[in-house]
Amino acid sequence: MQTPPVDSPPRTSPPRTALRVTWVLALCSALLLSLVAAEWRPLIGLDDDISTTTHRWAVDEPGITHAMRLLTDWVWDTWTMRLLCAVVVLWLWWRKGDRWTAAWLAVACILGSLLQQGLKAAVGRARPVWPDPVDSAHYAAFPSGHSMTAMFVCGLLVWLLHHYGAALAVRLTALAAAVVSVAGVGVTRVWLGVHWTTDVVGGWLLGALVVALAVLAHRRWTPVIRDGAHGRPVP
Repeated sequence: MQTPPVDSPPRTSPPRTALRVTWVLALCSALLLSLVAAEWRPLIGLDDDISTTTHRWAVDEPGITHAMRLLTDWVWDTWTMRLLCAVVVLWLWWRKGDRWTAAWLAVACILGSLLQQGLKAAVGRARPVWPDPVDSAHYAAFPSGHSMTAMFVCGLLVWLLHHYGAALAVRLTALAAAVVSVAGVGVTRVWLGVHWTTDVVGGWLLGALVVALAVLAHRRWTPVIRDGAHGRPVP
């Protein structure tokens, strides 16, 4: 059997809407990063007010706080998200036979994690400090690694379901789970007093930016496999 040839990656221009969304996310991320690095007083004051209030609730509601810790340490942990991504990469590689997309997903998640760690080191923002902490965390605060990782992993997986034409019910269920996970993990990080609110918002923006850039790259450089006999694209 003759192996269908693989054309060079198409050089079509990405949709204008996708480019605009990417630019908006990049500008918003850069603006928030600049304000956090400059320790802009109104922003720091807002962070202090929200964190003080949520920490008081966390101390007064130990049952809810325990549930928050279980969710953030197990269900929405960064390593849980990376494991989920690895499972999907293996499924794409071995079961779906789409090795290009499998490699694309792996690279996108690795680069997203590296960006997160690099920004933490560059900004060096201190985490909230409480006399009666309900949880602890290490390394710098901005951006929230949990929030950013949940955003780009869930975002990429939801987009893959759309890309492969999954049933509408499946896509809607996955989207709902993604929204709950991304929003939920952000709430847990602020509630437990290990992140400022702007750390979480920054993580969401940067995670969404990783998704937007990855989708643009996939659309631009995905190889087109053609029927060797007729030269027609193979879906």
